[in-house]
Amino acid sequence: MSDFFKFGNSKSANDAEQPGQEDTQNGKLLALLSSGRHYLLAAIVLSVALVLLLIVGNNSHASVRLASAHEEWLPADTTTIDNTVEKKRVIQLQSGDHAVAGLQRLGFDLATSRRMVAVALPVYNLRDIRAGQKFKRVDSADAIDVYYNISGEERLHLHQQKDQEWQCTKEVREVLTRQRVVAGTIDDSLFGAADQAGMDQRTTMNLVDIFAWDIDFARDMRSGDSFDVVYEEHFDDEGNILDTTILAAEFVNQGTHYRAVRYVDSSDKAEYFTPDGKSMRKAYLKAPVKFSRISSRFQTRRLHPVLGYTRAHRGVDYAAPTGTPIHAIGDGYVSFAGWKNGFGRFILITHNNRNHATAYGHMHGFARNIKAGVRVKQGQVIGYVGMSGLATGPHLHFEFRVRGVAVNPLTVKHPPAQPVAGREYHRFQQQVAPLLTELDELQAQATWG
Repeated sequence: MSDFFKFGNSKSANDAEQPGQEDTQNGKLLALLSSGRHYLLAAIVLSVALVLLLIVGNNSHASVRLASAHEEWLPADTTTIDNTVEKKRVIQLQSGDHAVAGLQRLGFDLATSRRMVAVALPVYNLRDIRAGQKFKRVDSADAIDVYYNISGEERLHLHQQKDQEWQCTKEVREVLTRQRVVAGTIDDSLFGAADQAGMDQRTTMNLVDIFAWDIDFARDMRSGDSFDVVYEEHFDDEGNILDTTILAAEFVNQGTHYRAVRYVDSSDKAEYFTPDGKSMRKAYLKAPVKFSRISSRFQTRRLHPVLGYTRAHRGVDYAAPTGTPIHAIGDGYVSFAGWKNGFGRFILITHNNRNHATAYGHMHGFARNIKAGVRVKQGQVIGYVGMSGLATGPHLHFEFRVRGVAVNPLTVKHPPAQPVAGREYHRFQQQVAPLLTELDELQAQATWG
């Protein structure tokens, strides 16, 4: 390497003597070397340029791809959205609300709201709306729809196509059903046992109604009594429970087994029968007040708690809180409703066979539309427990009269209603057989624990 540098830069004695020839040769060599350096430098520069170009090119392509990806996520044209997506709004009616005010809260002006109520009137009177119910508005590109749920089964639908008049129809809502089976044993109360088994109060009351002709739930209940129930729950299309229907049930009261199955006959009439087709319904209920206690029985001699002397007590007293509903124990008509001396507010019902009558005294008040001459049905609420007249506490004085003479209500035998008709019996057996099987399976599960 040192020779190379010496060769390019030093002169010997001979060099000085022959400058022309050697200088020319050296110049050529230097030119050649200089040109080689330039080529090498040019090659390096060119390589760097190519690398930079590739990098820039790659970055350029990456940025293009990123831009394309970004463009794909841009929102669509808003006009397209308006043409395809519905806008919904729901308001809940408050106490004191009327239809026009509710519709205005949905965004309609006063004149439009009044027009909508008028259009709906032939189909449904929107003056009958209830607090807690909802109005729902749905806007699309070319129409407006307003819905109001009349009940769990029906819906009011107001519809306006663009630039046209409002139309109103009533629609049938879908009802969903599921079947449940429950079993329980009574320790303290029927309602407590039913709640523990997962059965709601309305179903428990229906259970009481089914067996009310055979079991006096005021005085016959005992710890250890049990029940098995197969029933349906009915829901609306929003998942709200509407009601329940008991399909089959068994109640064990003081060791006696009572069974009932629901049968819908060929004329679509539903009633409860025993497994062999006898009606669960009797001519009279066993008691006019549910879940009360007997505070005084039928006696020929009793010391009157207010008057202070001994006289006959021609009925049964059911102690219950003020306001407890009182039920007519059988079909008939009200022959008297008013104030009757020591009985206070008093109702007398003459029953369909004309030989029997029942009396209800010391009421807090009468049920709506109950007055002399009105017909009543078995189980109908006719009044409420109170302590009007000569009474020391809230209770119902109840009498059962045969041809005008009071007899002991607790010992009267009540004949059953009509059994399953002979022509229906085969159909009855086919319909109730699966229900009885479910009851048997429930009992088997309880037995084996």
